[in-house]
Amino acid sequence: MDILLVDDSRTMRMIVQRAIRQAGYRGLAVGEAENGAQALEKIRADQPKLVLSDWNMPEMSGIDFLRELRATRNEVPFGFITSETSKGIKELAMDSGATFVISKPFTPEDVQRELTPILGGC
Repeated sequence: MDILLVDDSRTMRMIVQRAIRQAGYRGLAVGEAENGAQALEKIRADQPKLVLSDWNMPEMSGIDFLRELRATRNEVPFGFITSETSKGIKELAMDSGATFVISKPFTPEDVQRELTPILGGC
């Protein structure tokens, strides 16, 4: 698996996948999870190259998921795609080990800008 998408909204996972393709990343294997708890299980089974997560989800929020992941010393690049846009939220994300934060609404160019340093050019 190249990318693990974590969002409780199936529609949002589809929108993010479309943005990834529109950014030029068409050949990637993309896995999905509905919350942080489910995502932790998927990461144990198949180490992705990148995790893209929402912030607000049931069962385990994105920030709790990130903290749990980092507590296990897993350093997979981790980005948030979220409607949480305050400076404090972004600082909390970065201080907790996030690689980047993309604010909703976003464009394929936003996705490409953040993915290129991690996955290389398209």
